[in-house]
Amino acid sequence: MRLIDLRHLGRERVIGSWLVGDVLIDPGPESCLGELLAGLDGAEPRAIALTHIHLDHAGATGTLARRFPDAEVWVSERGARHLIDPGKLLASAGRLYGAENMQRLWGEVLPVPAERVRQLVGGESLDIPFGAHGRFEVAYTPGHASHHLAYLHADSGTVFSGDVGGVRISPNGGVLAPTPPPDIDPPLWRDSLERIEAWRPRAIVPTHFGRYEDVDAHLAQLRERLAEWEALAAAGDEGAFIRALQERFELEGDPDAAGSYAQAMPADQSYAGMRRYLQKSGAAQN
Repeated sequence: MRLIDLRHLGRERVIGSWLVGDVLIDPGPESCLGELLAGLDGAEPRAIALTHIHLDHAGATGTLARRFPDAEVWVSERGARHLIDPGKLLASAGRLYGAENMQRLWGEVLPVPAERVRQLVGGESLDIPFGAHGRFEVAYTPGHASHHLAYLHADSGTVFSGDVGGVRISPNGGVLAPTPPPDIDPPLWRDSLERIEAWRPRAIVPTHFGRYEDVDAHLAQLRERLAEWEALAAAGDEGAFIRALQERFELEGDPDAAGSYAQAMPADQSYAGMRRYLQKSGAAQN
C-alpha cells in the first residue's frame, strides 16, 4: 500500500493517490501526471478506482487508460457517462474555476473508452484478480457528490473515503468538510458516514491527505464541521463564512498546513456549495 503525493501546483499534501497492489485509487489530475508516474516507479495498475469524478481526483483517468491499456476503471454508475464523454464535466468545472485556469489546474482531460469502465452501485465485493492483494468492498456514499463511492480494503481494514471522509492535512490537523457545488447534501453525507462506520474500519484515507487510525474521532469531528458550515452558510454572509474557514485552515495542524487546506478546499467554493444546498432545501435565512 503506497501513498503518492501528487504535489499539486508544487505544494505537498494536497492530493494523495494510493496504489494498493495493482489498484490505483484516485489518480488525480493530468497536471500531476509526472509526479504520479514517478511515484508508481514502473508499476502498471490493472484497475483505477475512482471515489468520484471531480477533476482533482479523476482528471488523469483518460490519459492513464491510454497509457495502461489493460487497466479497467471503477466508478459509480452515476458518474460513468462523464468519464466516457467529459464535455459536461469540463463545462461545469470551467464555470467553477474559470476557463482560463483549467489547463494550469487540471491539465488535459481525455475520455475513457466505454468498454474499459466498470460501473458500480455500491454493495459490490471485488476480489482483486491481479495478485494476492485481498478484496475491496464498495459503498455508495453521496453527500459531497451524488456519484461518490468509498472503498474498503478488507485485508487491512482501510477505507478510502475520497472527499466524503473530509480533508485532513496532517496527523495533528483537524478534519474539515469540503462542500463545493453542485451536489452537497448534508443529510445524505451523514448517512454515508454511518455507512463507513458500519464497516468498522481500522484506518481512514481521505484523498486530501494521508492515512489515520483514529477513525471514530475523525468522523465525529467531520460531523461537527458539517454542522458548523451549514449554520455559517445559512446566515448568508459569504465574507464571514470565508473568514471562519480561513481561521480553521490556520489553526489546524502544522504551520505549513494552511496553504494545503486552502488549495484542497477553497473557502469560497465551500460557501457556494453549502449555500446552494440550503437554498434548494428552503433552509437559507435570506
